[in-house]
Amino acid sequence: MSTIKQLAPPMRRLCSHHLLAVVSALLLAAAAVPECAAQWGWGSGGGDHAPLVSPLAKDPATSLYTISIMDGGGPLVVDLAGDLVWSACAPGHPTFPCGSSECAAAAGSTCPEQGQGRPWQQDYGAGAVIDAVGDRQCTCTARACDPTARERARCAAGDLTSFAMSASATDGRNALRPVAFEALGVCAPDWLLPADAAGVAGFGRRAPLSLPSQLAARRGLGRRFALCLPGVVIFGDTPIHLGSYPPDLMTTIASTPLVSRNNPKIGGGGGGGYYLPVEAISVSWPSWGVAPTRAALPAGALELDAATGRGGVALSTVTRYTAMRPDVYRAVVRAFSDAIGRPGYVRQAPAVAPFELCYDTASLRHVRVLGWDVPSIHLELGAGASMNWTVGSGNSMVQAAEGTLCLAVVEMRGAVAEPAVPTVVIGGYQVEDNLLVFDEDEEVLHFSGLLWGSGATCSGFNFTAPQ
Repeated sequence: MSTIKQLAPPMRRLCSHHLLAVVSALLLAAAAVPECAAQWGWGSGGGDHAPLVSPLAKDPATSLYTISIMDGGGPLVVDLAGDLVWSACAPGHPTFPCGSSECAAAAGSTCPEQGQGRPWQQDYGAGAVIDAVGDRQCTCTARACDPTARERARCAAGDLTSFAMSASATDGRNALRPVAFEALGVCAPDWLLPADAAGVAGFGRRAPLSLPSQLAARRGLGRRFALCLPGVVIFGDTPIHLGSYPPDLMTTIASTPLVSRNNPKIGGGGGGGYYLPVEAISVSWPSWGVAPTRAALPAGALELDAATGRGGVALSTVTRYTAMRPDVYRAVVRAFSDAIGRPGYVRQAPAVAPFELCYDTASLRHVRVLGWDVPSIHLELGAGASMNWTVGSGNSMVQAAEGTLCLAVVEMRGAVAEPAVPTVVIGGYQVEDNLLVFDEDEEVLHFSGLLWGSGATCSGFNFTAPQ
């Protein structure tokens, strides 16, 4: 069910930044997000400050989401919690000395302590490395880590470099013209590259070398970006029009404050991923009169400890299905099973790994446009949210086998005792065909809910430039 509704348009800011002062912006961004370029005393850079747009694809083999933004290179995996951009490099690539401000900016993305990566997405840290004798003229290196590695951290040090990139300027409705730009990043060996990708584009919150942070500093776009998986990514403050839905979606979708994580020792530059203020999880089935019933979660189970980075509900684009800590998972599965079993006609089917709750599709009703008629899951959001986040069947159920529909939620295993592990990681499948707009200036996430039936689609952006 879509959460599109008429809301007051958000306040928007557009700050102008000087291209040559980008490194100062990146260094300062590790501690605080700039309200405006004038706050740091930068001059006006002029030039093309139009928002940018790029197609966002889903790799059929890996189910990872990628953007083809490298000029002449392959696709980059989108990592919402990643601190930087990294890819393989050609011989003769540009480098930076250890004493440079570019290297200082790389050091602003704090590495986790040894052995304290993020087990749910491993270790995203970028850390500038200076040699043992303190040679400020050595070549600056930083560490790139594969966010898709699950069993153990896969990381490698590489040169800090500059990558040529390109996207399209946009008015929020059309792709207008090609735009070339450069972004700081890290060279990585071929063995580190995710399958079928040329590297990773980090979109991490408050990370000075994340792709959105660099574009905000270089092009004065404001610290805002939109994802619609799979389909489109938009950088900057702009109206958003997708498909046949006529209004600017930014004036109609819901919003919630983001929760901050402030420990600089756990990676992500003190910010890292994007956390939602979820206070409870409930299940309802209105078509069968099943009123919302809250899952019996342990007290404080969903709270984020800002000091340690442990707990909370995080969004991920490299985790396929939503993963929950065992105690939370068990409570949610029980609540869903109770709700779907109440009418008495839905037949359970054998489990299909990695899922536990599966059902015979012959016993379920399929609703045109909206998908299967099953209970909805509600993420009950805290103060400041305009409404709760409802997860309907299009995002909660997956066809796991012929005639078998399963609840697309899995139990966390192995990582739950490690530092900085969220209680719930909302996977990419759960946000497909949803518009998500991350506004770091306002510390707000705008979300549409499932777009099915609204006239808007993630694939509905017009990438053909108007004549």
